[in-house]
Amino acid sequence: MRIALEVNGRPIDTEVSPNLLLVELLRDHLRLTGTHNGCDTSQCGACTVHLNGSSVKSCAMLAVEADGGCVLTIEGLAQGDQLHPMQQAFHEHHGLQCGFCTPGMVMSAVDLAQRQVNPSEAEIREWLEGNICRCTGYQNIVKAAAAGIAAMGAK
Repeated sequence: MRIALEVNGRPIDTEVSPNLLLVELLRDHLRLTGTHNGCDTSQCGACTVHLNGSSVKSCAMLAVEADGGCVLTIEGLAQGDQLHPMQQAFHEHHGLQCGFCTPGMVMSAVDLAQRQVNPSEAEIREWLEGNICRCTGYQNIVKAAAAGIAAMGAK
């Protein structure tokens, strides 16, 4: 099947098999390897990207479902060498350890920031509950998300 979509602001027109997952299109065909495939069951959130402005788990979505849409991956957040405020917050507040879950956490936190101006710690934790981190215990992830949300609101 032929699909056309925008990925990180770039138009993509490509042939895909009907059963190709969006995560596979991004990683294997477009070489956007920041989107991680962790569980193939949409439980871990490492594959989270934005589709038309909302976070989705790309391992649970067919590439053909994104036809005509706009996809934003972790690679599309930064502006050249300038990190996105959420990426910068994760760096400054040590919101990562091994880094495997980080792209999905960042993309989910950006989505929350676009929906809520000043979420509480409990609301941040609830929003991120679909993302699993096996290393950090979430304390610094929540701090980083809160700082990133504040920085995004200040812009």
